[in-house]
Amino acid sequence: MGSRRHKNKQAAPPTLDEFQAKKDRKLKRSNDKDSERKSKKPKFDDKKDVKPKSEKKSKNKKKRSVEDEEEQQQKEEMEKLPEVDLEELSQAKKSLFDDAEDVQEQLSGEEDELKDEFDLEQEYEDDSDEEARAHPMFSDEEEDMEELNAANMEALSMKLDEEEALEAEEAEKELIETDKFQPRADVLPTEEQELELAQQQPDLTTVRTRMIEIVKVLEDFKNLAAEGRSRTEYTDRLLKDICEYFGYTPFLAEKLFNLFSPAEAMEFFEANEIARPITIRTNTLKTRRRDLAQALVNRGVNLQPIGSWTKVGLQIFDSQVPIGATPEYLAGNYILQAASSFLPVIALDPHENERILDMAAAPGGKTTYISALMKNTGTVFANDANKNRTKSLIANIHRLGCTNTIVCNYDAREFPKVIGGFDRILLDAPCSGTGVIGKDQSVKVSRTEKDFIQIPHLQKQLLLSAIDSVDCNSKHGGIIVYSTCSVAVEEDEAVVDYALRKRPNVKLVDTGLAIGKDGFTSFRGKNFHPSIKLTKRYYPHTYNVDGFYVAKFQKIGPSPHDDNQASAREKENLARQEAAAEGIIHSDFSKFDDEEDEKYINKSKKVNLLKKGMNPKGTKNAARD
Repeated sequence: MGSRRHKNKQAAPPTLDEFQAKKDRKLKRSNDKDSERKSKKPKFDDKKDVKPKSEKKSKNKKKRSVEDEEEQQQKEEMEKLPEVDLEELSQAKKSLFDDAEDVQEQLSGEEDELKDEFDLEQEYEDDSDEEARAHPMFSDEEEDMEELNAANMEALSMKLDEEEALEAEEAEKELIETDKFQPRADVLPTEEQELELAQQQPDLTTVRTRMIEIVKVLEDFKNLAAEGRSRTEYTDRLLKDICEYFGYTPFLAEKLFNLFSPAEAMEFFEANEIARPITIRTNTLKTRRRDLAQALVNRGVNLQPIGSWTKVGLQIFDSQVPIGATPEYLAGNYILQAASSFLPVIALDPHENERILDMAAAPGGKTTYISALMKNTGTVFANDANKNRTKSLIANIHRLGCTNTIVCNYDAREFPKVIGGFDRILLDAPCSGTGVIGKDQSVKVSRTEKDFIQIPHLQKQLLLSAIDSVDCNSKHGGIIVYSTCSVAVEEDEAVVDYALRKRPNVKLVDTGLAIGKDGFTSFRGKNFHPSIKLTKRYYPHTYNVDGFYVAKFQKIGPSPHDDNQASAREKENLARQEAAAEGIIHSDFSKFDDEEDEKYINKSKKVNLLKKGMNPKGTKNAARD
């Protein structure tokens, strides 16, 4: 307090004599300045007129006379003032300044109180998250700079990250605690509202809003669900809204919904409402992707490469000409093909001079891609069970210039009996089409529970036939690729698991694909073979391609040798081995004497006929007739 008083204390006012002396000094200074101005000679311009000296002297005399008069008036006023007692004046002055000091101390005390209050507010503001984030990460003070160095910088950074994470966690806990005390909104309609909704035409905007709210509740059911409501109630209401909004049958909506979390399921259903981008595949037998892209750009086509996982695909955004009628298309430089159809051929990885079978080839996109990768060497068998579909297959093969392809029309389940011994087989099996709903909206209402029983049964037969038709002794092959344009587990993982159980001479290998989600090893209580995680799944909402599934097998041993399922080449090898064994036996022993052994031969024939339930005498009579 004493220091503040000493700081705020003012000096004593000057006495009357001091005041008068100060005034005289000022007057003297002003006179000296005037004399200096007079002593200086003025500089005249040649073009300006010079005033006579007599006029200047008269002006100076007037100024002096005015100043003398002012001084005389001030002296007279000072003489008229009453005489002042200096002691009384000094005492009054001291008392006056003591009072001023007290007032100043009082004011300073109030200011200190205000400052303290302001400091408290400032401290409160400094505690806020925004101020904490605004503070610099490291201090510029010398002590802090000495502590911070290359050795402990990482540790300090980790410490700061931990503190921030702890603060965020505490803030989240506080938010959850506050939410507990707030009433939870019930987004589900009551029974009365359900009856009203059933009678009215559904409002799609309201339905969509309710779906979004239900998804939020299902994602954090513990904290957001209304009291007395179960998860089943929310799920059932969401499925009803999906059927109303997107137009699915309840059976198919539930089947697809169970594949994902609620939020991802909504993304899947919304992605199916949008058609996939138009994509083309460059025919490397005739051109390069760079040259094709430049030619199409010159025709007004807006395009770009699909992605790093394919070197032949182009995505079309906009075109001023029909993509399916350009000179480049007619010349066979490219083919319109979905990007997802590239995937099984990339997984097959065909080599030159191999023997390859495409079991369900029409309309020829995959077959011609295989032929291009083989550079028209080896042999590609393009089979399709539907004879009418082979027309488009043949047309694309001719247009794209594939000269190593043979088209055939067989039931693929009978292929081991027809021909076998292939190095690689591609089976793009017929399916329910749940992965291409964006292309074919009729799937939403056309698929029933019966389809998901019959179609997987056919797929299992085709896959076993493909396995039996592959040569396990192929140097680089023995590969079977199974693919579908479906996302249903019954057509994908379940079929692959069945093949692994029925054919222990095959194993799953890595597909070699750069993109895709791993297959399910368990689904809704069903456990599959652990190696099924090597298979790949594709969804329209994740990779912007049609829903697809790809599995790659390698045959490591021969198939069971029976008439129905053994491959042709394996049968041929077995027959040669048996013939060679018979040749050794025949050469080691002498030949039979037909005349001597005729009675024994006839006797054995009679025994065989009797075993079959036939009369030996009746057969003899029939032979004579």
